[in-house]
This record gives sequence, structure tokens and C-alpha cells, in this order.
Amino acid sequence: MSPVTAGVLQLLALLAALALAYRPLGDYMARVYSSEKHYEPEKWIYKAIGADPNAEMRWPAYLRGVLAFSAVGVLFLYGLQRLQGVLPGSLGFASIDPDQAFNTAASFVANTNWQSYAGEQAMGHVVQTGGLAVQNFVSAAVGMAVAVALVRGFARSRTGELGNFWSDLVRGTVRILLPLSVLGALVLVACGAIQNFSGIHEVGQFLGGTQQWNGGAVASQEVIKELGTNGGGYFNANSAHPFENPTPFSNLFEIFLILVIPFALTRTFGRMVGNLRQGYAILATMAVIWLGFTALMMWTEFAHHGPALQAAGGAMEGKETRFGIGASSIFSVATTLTSTGAVNSFHSSYTGLGGGIQLLGMQLGEIAPGGVGSGLYGMLIMAIIAVFIAGLMVGRTPEYLGKKISTRQIKLAACYILITPALVLCFTAAAMALPTPAHSMANGGAHGFSEILYAYTSGANNNGSAFAGLNADTQWFNSTIGIAMLLGRFLPMVFVLALAGSLAEQQPVPETAGTLRTDKPLYAGLLVGTILIITGLTYFPALALGPLAEGLAS
Repeated sequence: MSPVTAGVLQLLALLAALALAYRPLGDYMARVYSSEKHYEPEKWIYKAIGADPNAEMRWPAYLRGVLAFSAVGVLFLYGLQRLQGVLPGSLGFASIDPDQAFNTAASFVANTNWQSYAGEQAMGHVVQTGGLAVQNFVSAAVGMAVAVALVRGFARSRTGELGNFWSDLVRGTVRILLPLSVLGALVLVACGAIQNFSGIHEVGQFLGGTQQWNGGAVASQEVIKELGTNGGGYFNANSAHPFENPTPFSNLFEIFLILVIPFALTRTFGRMVGNLRQGYAILATMAVIWLGFTALMMWTEFAHHGPALQAAGGAMEGKETRFGIGASSIFSVATTLTSTGAVNSFHSSYTGLGGGIQLLGMQLGEIAPGGVGSGLYGMLIMAIIAVFIAGLMVGRTPEYLGKKISTRQIKLAACYILITPALVLCFTAAAMALPTPAHSMANGGAHGFSEILYAYTSGANNNGSAFAGLNADTQWFNSTIGIAMLLGRFLPMVFVLALAGSLAEQQPVPETAGTLRTDKPLYAGLLVGTILIITGLTYFPALALGPLAEGLAS
């Protein structure tokens, strides 16, 4: 079987698995967020934190809950890292330096999981399991809660109430992420991923010496890192490490975990607004972009340029031979079109155009299908923009799901889509202009520029993957990428929740013959074009200086 055929068959198997999970998981999540019942463990949590799960919140109160909870998470994780040297289960590792501790705390709370350290050489069991893994759950649940609040904004009328943040947070963690993670961890353990709390031990003989490995609760952290679109690996090699991702089957299963909740949330959206076709339109938009990017990536990496690539069967540099080009390409697109950031190959080693596809996937806003929660609310923002553009074309006040899109809604949507590009391009310009950050670049020219652009694109878009040639463990990068991650995560949420509140206050308008049908293929095509034009062209000059220049020169 040729590598190309194997890659296509894996893609088809992945599509079949996602299709089977789409309806039951999407309907289940809709029931979770619509239920009025509280389970006993959930009641214990509410009592412990002093929250009333039945109290409805308007958008300012909902936002305060998001920000307060996340701020506590940053402080707790920062303190845990700074105290690691005196904690049990530290494996003898020292406390983390202040700049790196800030970067890591911001990273995991912001659902980014950018790592400027080698996990197996820096973090002990307590920090990995009690700090980082916990944030993998709750940061994902925060994103889902904000998405559900926006969906309620469309579904409700003549009220500014969006639900209860604490209830949405707890339910997302206890009823969705935890049970799916338990099942997924069992699958990974069966595939050969490790799950223990062993210390550091020496193994084998390598060139006259031994190699040291430490164990850990890897399978349980691996599953939530993918399921929650987090991406932070227990080991420096991330999902290319055989302890995290042992076999081709586990690799395909991890891609499935990355995509299943973001895609299924479109069904949840359709169910909660009472119109499944609206969910299918969003799903179709996501699927078209994702499949298009996957096809482009596979074509780029399988293209044979020169005798070395012909002998290898494609661009094998930086890719695991266990997975090959096809599975690596699918994984790469899945992780950059979501906010996952997990890698099973080195993105810096992809062809110039392949690296450009990875960058553009993040720069689109990671909305196809995007991160858990963030992908859905990002796509709904773009849906509002597309409706507004269509309204301008025909001279009619735009409407989406019965809600009028007026000046206030468009201003909030415009602020949302401008924040991330501003962060990426400003920080990239500063890093290229100043003398110190350039010392961290392993390459010059177009590829070196791509390393910097990729780092801030990944941080501000809450992805977390990296071009491997950049040494980001410096005070400059730890601080600036940490700031970019926090602003890129929480500033957009301000506008999402404000938009949700303004929509919930409206009285729905009846559909007429002049109403744009947003559940039809024509609108899905308009939405795809809007995404590619508005967000893609924003970054075109920067892409032309980096991956496009590198790809055309090769």
C-alpha cells in the first residue's frame, strides 16, 4: 500500500468515527447545558465554592466569574511551580524560574499550553498532575461555558440573562470532560501509553552511557490534552513520544479526540436554538475548511522535489516513521485548526508551504472546527459578519437566527476579530525590531521570520505549538508570549459575552421572504469566503515575508 493511499484511508476512517459520534455527543451536551438538575457531587462543589447554581447571570456577572476563576487559576499554578522544589513528588526538580512560571501558568489557564521547557526535565508529578492536568480540564470547560452563553444569547429573548457560569463550568467538567477522559485514557493505556507515578530510572546502553526516563500519569493527561484542545505534552517530544502516542491507532484516536467535541458542538448549537439546520450549516463550513486544509497539507508534503524527497517517499524530515507523512499531515492540520497545539511531528521541518498552511490555520482564528467552545463562538462571530456583508449587498437590515444585527453587534464582532491580529503583528514586529529576541532564532531569512511569527500566532490564538528552531525560554519570550496568551484568550471573551447579552435582550423578528436563509449551502459558501478573505488577507503581508517566500524559493 502506498503512503498516499494509507493517508487517505486514515482520513476516511477518521471521518467515519466523527460522523458516528456527532449526533449522540452533540445531543448529550445540549441536554447537559439545558438541564435543571444538579448531581450530588456537583452540589458539593457549589457548596465548597459558595456558588448558587440556579442564579441567572447577565453578561457582566458571567464575565466576572470567568475572569475571577481564571485569575485564581493563574495564581495557584504560578505558586505551585515556584514551590516545586519543596513539594513531595517533585522528582528532585528545582522550582521554576519566575518568568517561566508566569508563562506556563498563563499558558495552561488560557487553554494554550505553550511550553518553553522540557516536561520530563522540569516538572514533577505534583505540578504535572495537580496543576497542569487540572487546568487542562477547567480551561476547556471555561471555553465551552462561554460558547454556551453565546448560544443562549441567540436562543433567549427579552432578557439579558445568559445562565450561570459556575453551573456551566462544573457541568462541562463533571458531565462531559471527565467521563470521556476516563474512557479515552483506558484506550490509550491499552495502546501502550504509560500511567504511573514512578521516579527517574536509567534504561539501556547508548553510546557507552545510559539514558534516564521518568514515568508519570501520562495517559490521563494525554487524553484531556487532546479532548480539551489543550496540547501540552508530558514529554518534550509531545505526541511524537512513544509513551504518549505509541501506535498508529493511538495517533488516529488522538486526532479523533481533538476534533470530536468542537465538531459535535455545532449539533449542540442547533439543538439549543431549536433549528438543527443552523448547526449543520456551521458544521459544513467548518468541514469544508478543515478538509481543504488537510488536502493541501497532504499534497504539499507528499510532493516530490529532488532525489532526496523521492527516495524518502515525501518530506519525511521531522516526522515519525511510525506515522509517516499522511498521519502527520492530518494531525498537523487538526492541531492548528483547533487550539490544541499538540504535535506528532516538528512543524518547523515541514515544507515552506506546509508551514504556511499551519500558520494560516491558526490565523483564521482556529474556527474549523476550533477549540472546545472557542471554535464555536469564533465561528458564530464570523457568521454575524457574513450576514452583515450579505445585508449590505441587498440593502436590508441583517438578521441571524431572528436577531437583528445592528451597529452595536457589528462593533462587538469587529473588536473580536481585530484583537488577535493586533497582538500577533505588533509583538512580531517588536521582536524583529529589537536586537535581543533575534538571538533566539536558529535560522535566518524567511524561515527565521516564520519562527517568530509562528510563536506569537500560536500564543495569541491560544494554540501552543511551535516552530522548533526558536529558543523561547528567555525573559523576553516568556513574558511577551505570556501576555499575548492572556490577552488573546480573555479580551475576545469580553466581546463575546457582551454580544451574547445584547442578543438575549432582543425580541426575535419574524422570518419573511426577504430574510437571508442562513441554513442553506449558499450562506455556508458565503461564510467560507468571508473567513478566508477577512482573516486570511489580514496576515497576507506577513505570510508573504515568511512561509510563502520560503516555499517559492525552494
